Amino acid sequence: MNILIVGVGGQGTLLAAKVLGEYATLRGDEVKLSEVHGMSQRGGSVVTHVRYGKQIHTPVIWEGGADVVLAFEPLEALRYAHFLAEGGRVLTNQTPLPPMSVATGLAEYPDVDAQLDAVKVPATDLALAAGSIKCVNMVMLGALTRLLDLDYDTMRQAVQNSVKKALDMNMEAVRLGYEALK
Repeated sequence: MNILIVGVGGQGTLLAAKVLGEYATLRGDEVKLSEVHGMSQRGGSVVTHVRYGKQIHTPVIWEGGADVVLAFEPLEALRYAHFLAEGGRVLTNQTPLPPMSVATGLAEYPDVDAQLDAVKVPATDLALAAGSIKCVNMVMLGALTRLLDLDYDTMRQAVQNSVKKALDMNMEAVRLGYEALK
């Protein structure tokens, strides 16, 4: 399984990758992770590669090799859609976080819906319902669990093993994301 997690700095892509890695480990799979931080501290792109299966040789997902692009922000989904394998799927938060160029009026936010076929989740709203906007990553992991028919109890255990702060809130976010894709 090749999952490319994309978002902007502060959205928790690295923690989401850690949870997915723990999920795969609990299943008995080999796991490789790789991340690119870029300008993450300034709200720039963050990309994390998660690969798991019986035998994984490299942590990097090549263009055209991702089974899923898991996006915490719609523009990031569009930016990295070329990584999708044939038959791959995009799962994205539907709430935009406009980049600085859009916020300052130098550019327009693109019509992502017109350019990308994606499963959309109201992750920002669900994260707030769970208790904090910082839970968008856990909402998206819950939705990914449903989308890929992953084992829900194993994912919950992976979250428990990986998340050190606000565990109850994060567990609620996973549940809300999972239920969002009924």
